[in-house]
Amino acid sequence: MAKRKRRPQPTVLPEHGPVDEAGREVLLSLRNVDITFGKGDRAVRAVKNVSFDIYRGETFSLVGESGSGKTTIGRAVIGVTPCAAGQILYKGVPISGKTGKALDREIIRRIQMVFQDPAASLNERATVDYIVSEGLYNFHLYDNEADRHRKVERIMEEVGLLPEHLTRYPHEFSGGQRQRIGLARAMVMEPELVIADEPISALDVSIRAQVLNLLKKFQQERGVTYLFIAHDLSIVRFISDRIGVIYKGDLVEIAEAEELFDYPLHPYTRSLISAIPIPDPVLEKNKVLVTYDPSVHEYRQDKPELVDIGHNHYVFGSPAEIEAYRAVREQGVPLHCVTVRQRDAAGEEAAEQIAPAQVQTEPPVQDVGSRWYAVGSFLLPPVGLLAAGLFKRFRYRRSYQACKKGALAGLAAIGTVVGLFCLLLVLAVL
Repeated sequence: MAKRKRRPQPTVLPEHGPVDEAGREVLLSLRNVDITFGKGDRAVRAVKNVSFDIYRGETFSLVGESGSGKTTIGRAVIGVTPCAAGQILYKGVPISGKTGKALDREIIRRIQMVFQDPAASLNERATVDYIVSEGLYNFHLYDNEADRHRKVERIMEEVGLLPEHLTRYPHEFSGGQRQRIGLARAMVMEPELVIADEPISALDVSIRAQVLNLLKKFQQERGVTYLFIAHDLSIVRFISDRIGVIYKGDLVEIAEAEELFDYPLHPYTRSLISAIPIPDPVLEKNKVLVTYDPSVHEYRQDKPELVDIGHNHYVFGSPAEIEAYRAVREQGVPLHCVTVRQRDAAGEEAAEQIAPAQVQTEPPVQDVGSRWYAVGSFLLPPVGLLAAGLFKRFRYRRSYQACKKGALAGLAAIGTVVGLFCLLLVLAVL
């Protein structure tokens, strides 16, 4: 029996990847990828049958709790973690498994990674000049020493650092500056795809926005594609084109950013959105968390699959669940996952649902809830109710509460006076 000839592996990557039905170039594809750690009875299946595409020029975010398999997928893309099954394609070329030396160099050149810990990812014994130049040295991406120095200085300025920083060592910098160095090390290679593995989780809140703005700046100027790994949905919403939610190795939902926040169909996605902190401490204290319970799914008869329910929205579930998700989505009514317990004027507890957009926005600085709002609403209840409605619409919650309480008290006072007047009138007639 004649042996089948192996198809020769390409030694270089094509200039462009395949194009899908919508005309988008597919840069990276994962096809039924399984990743397992350990062997035999101790084997742990960290990633289970994961499939998704990343298009050129977009930011695709993977979101999930710790241990869900996000970083494992990123490490598999760069070849650090082997795939137990499935295939990873870059521009239509398989890059998982055994590849030739020439193709390996091309992959390293085109795909770079920004790590979570800016301190551990930098060589403490090397100067910043060498750290940023290491890729240029390995691939000889410069004409002469002056050209190398010019490239390094330019990328340092682009990430917000100064040329005199090149002679220093990583321990002389703050966490935010170290992450900028790591970003410069990746971007100096002029990559097509950057895997950002929680690049801002170890940074102060005030520095996070600066790093995110840098990532967006490089994307706009160079057309870089990002696989952004994070655990915080509130961050990825504003930088992502599409978001994938992963739970214990299963990709449970994929959709465009606004689509996912308006219609979070999978229960795990709703639990993540409900966990986003609300800037208002009073609302945060009274927020009702949605807890995800995997036992609500019945998968003994029908195996779950990741299915497109329309609107470029994929959800993981059994056939019965998929039909239910599709019916909810076709209603076109945005789903509110955040519920806040509040007490009305009578002291009775009531629940109010808040849209995801309200959770993300900081409360207005002018929302002080002045007592004069309550006094004015008490004297003019109709005006107070109108003002309360406007304040509620624009999230001036303290002012809304003041006007609402004042107007209700005013209406109660007017009602009492009218009632007494009617009673006196009746008594006078009799």
